[in-house]
Amino acid sequence: MGLASKAGDWAFKGFTAGLGLVTIYLTATFSVNVYRGLAWHKAQSLEVFRFWNFC
Repeated sequence: MGLASKAGDWAFKGFTAGLGLVTIYLTATFSVNVYRGLAWHKAQSLEVFRFWNFC
């Protein structure tokens, strides 16, 4: 196994590890954004409900 082959292997491993970390990060931030969006929507729905109860 030559030096260039080992360098290519390490480059590929680093690239795939980076893709894995990016995937985990995007999954986590997407989940947080969905949670925040649902919480915001629930808060807006409660405001509309309270408004109509006063009318």
